[in-house]
Amino acid sequence: MGDKLYLEDLRVGQRFECGQHALDAEQVKTFAREYDPQPFHMDEDAAKETFFNGLAASGWHVVCLAMRAIAQHVPFAGGLIGGGAEITWPQATRPNDVLVFTSTVMEVTPSRSKPERGLALLRTEARNQKGELSLIFTAKCVVPRRPA
Repeated sequence: MGDKLYLEDLRVGQRFECGQHALDAEQVKTFAREYDPQPFHMDEDAAKETFFNGLAASGWHVVCLAMRAIAQHVPFAGGLIGGGAEITWPQATRPNDVLVFTSTVMEVTPSRSKPERGLALLRTEARNQKGELSLIFTAKCVVPRRPA
């Protein structure tokens, strides 16, 4: 993953290519059985009669895939410590989608009360093989400042 990045190393607009993940129907169903057991995530036939008109991955599954991608490609010193997040799913993720993850630093803010750290606002997007947006995951990350 390379050198660890401290708050001072981060710049607004800095971008991280976080890899990709090919999703198949079995992954969708396996995650759903364990964490989000709803018909539109687990059963192709039942899913045809729902809002999604077919099998769709759980949004939480997509967030978990994004989190793994971020953890593997965004080398914040001290790890990825969350301080809050906003998640949107502009469209369903389907079996056979190949998700590509990118993260961009949107804000960098040193703490006024805790001089040893600050916050970085990180926006992660997942796009499918057609370039369509499947996930926007915007998180406040606690990032340490470089030791003196």
